[in-house]
Amino acid sequence: MVISKKRRDIENCELSGQHRRRQDFFLADLFGYALKGDMTSMEVPLFSLSTKPDLSIWKWESQDGKRCITVTPSVLGRATQHDKDVLIYAISQLTAGVDRSFPDVANRAIRFTAYDYLLATNRGVSGRGYANLKESLARLRGTTLTTNISTGGFQIDEGFGLIDKWRVVASKECPSRMDAVEVTLSAWLHNAVHAFEVLTLHRDYFKLRKPLERRLYELARKHCGRQAMMKIGLDLLRQKAGSRASRKEFRRMVREIMVADNLPEYRILLDHEDKVTLYTKDSTRLVRSLSEHASLCVDAS
Repeated sequence: MVISKKRRDIENCELSGQHRRRQDFFLADLFGYALKGDMTSMEVPLFSLSTKPDLSIWKWESQDGKRCITVTPSVLGRATQHDKDVLIYAISQLTAGVDRSFPDVANRAIRFTAYDYLLATNRGVSGRGYANLKESLARLRGTTLTTNISTGGFQIDEGFGLIDKWRVVASKECPSRMDAVEVTLSAWLHNAVHAFEVLTLHRDYFKLRKPLERRLYELARKHCGRQAMMKIGLDLLRQKAGSRASRKEFRRMVREIMVADNLPEYRILLDHEDKVTLYTKDSTRLVRSLSEHASLCVDAS
C-alpha cells in the first residue's frame, strides 16, 4: 500500500510527539492505534443491553462477595452497550498516547472530532449519527457508579459518573454538525488506562449490532485471555452478561448468536445441558490447548 508523504509525516510526527503541546486536554488525533477496552467493564455488566431506556438501578456483586457495584441511571436511562463506544474510542486513543509518552496524557479531558469517531466506530456520518453521539454523551454523564472496585491501585469510595462532563463545539452555520467533542473521563477510568488495565479488542467489534453479541465477545476476550476456551453455565453467563431476559429467552438469544457465528475471534457452543463454551476460532491454538488438556488428564490418572 502506498502511503502519501503527508500521511507519513503525520505518523512520524505522532510517534515523536513533536506536534503535541502542553494543554488542558488530550488531543485524540492518532492513527494506527489499537482498539482497547478497560478490564473492569469487560468483566462487570455496567452497561444496559436494552434498546429501550433502562431506568432501573442495577446491582452486581462478585461470587466471593468482595467486590460490588451499583449503577444508577438518570431520567434518560442507563448508559447502553452501544454508548460504551465513546469510552472505547477515548480509551484507545489515550492508551496509544500513554504508550508514546505524550505530555498531554495526564489530562482526563479528551478532545476528538465527531467525524473521526463516527468513522472509527462504524457509524454513519449523517445527522442521525451526530444526534446519537450526543444522546450517548448525555446517558454516559447521567449514569452513576458506586463501587469498591479499585483501578490503578486506587479505590474510590464515592458515587461518580462514567464521564465527569462533556461538551460539543459546533459552527453557527451548521449547529447540528459537531466540529469538536470533549469528554472528561472519570478518575476511575483514567487510572485504569495509566495502569494499563486494558485489553485489545478486535476491530470488528464495532460491526456487531446486537448488544448481547458485543457483551459475549467482551466476556470471551476477558475470561479466555491466553486460554483457548472457557466453559460456563447458562445462568452464570446470563448474570455476567447483565441480561434481564428470562432463562428461556436468554437461551434463545445465545443460540441465535451461536448459529450466526458473527463474533470476531471466538465461537459459542450451547449444549443440551445449558453449558456454554466460548472458544477461539484459531484452530492451531485450539488443538494445542486440547492436546495439553488431554496430557494433563493422562498425567493425573
